Amino acid sequence: MKYQVDSVQWQDADDGAKHATREFIFSTEQGRLCTGAIWHPLENASSALIAFGHGASGDRYQAPIPYLAGKFVREGHTVLSIDGPVHGLRQVGPGGREAFGEEMRRETMIDDMNADWRFAIDLAKSETTTELTEIAYFGLSMGSIFGIPMLADPTRGLPVTVATLGLLGSQGVGRRLGSRVVNDAEKILCPLLFLMQLEDELFSRDGYLELFDAFGSNDKRIHANPGLHPEVPTAEMRFAFEFMRSRLGS
Repeated sequence: MKYQVDSVQWQDADDGAKHATREFIFSTEQGRLCTGAIWHPLENASSALIAFGHGASGDRYQAPIPYLAGKFVREGHTVLSIDGPVHGLRQVGPGGREAFGEEMRRETMIDDMNADWRFAIDLAKSETTTELTEIAYFGLSMGSIFGIPMLADPTRGLPVTVATLGLLGSQGVGRRLGSRVVNDAEKILCPLLFLMQLEDELFSRDGYLELFDAFGSNDKRIHANPGLHPEVPTAEMRFAFEFMRSRLGS
């Protein structure tokens, strides 16, 4: 997909947790919008880019993204979060799960989002004064639906150091998407934390485990907690930060 680089628009914003960001909007030659935000460290910038994907009920600032972004920025890392299709600054209709249900029917949905990620990563690289040489990723639920193919895409532009994924199984997203994420999971070799909810109303336990087993990483772990899909304990967010932080630069 070709992008009109000169069509990028910027605006200053904050993430709702009093962290300053720079929001961007760009358009493709086909008229497709991609939107998101970049958090820049104030000093001692590292060579790592921390990327976030959100769930189908949110946007680039969905919790826990601002909380984790603030912690990573204080460590000197650049942070990138982009809106999913039909979400956030490119919301269609009611947005959220209702609009996403229609979006999932498009055959090119994953490939289009991969292209969005590639450009957004290049944009983040061009906006930093320190050369970015690695990427870490955090994305649950819809953030994993798009994050897994992005991490498996060899054209993403940066090697993957570590990832936190989860709230997703091979069953419950349709046969086409289920097969895609399982096949792409096999290509992911980085250290991996995978979060599972034991009473998830959207994804079965068997589907969770099938997806987890598919990941190609030799350093992977699964944390399973009681509760429904959105009821991930706060303690897991703290663990995810430390898990990812400890592997950056390795």
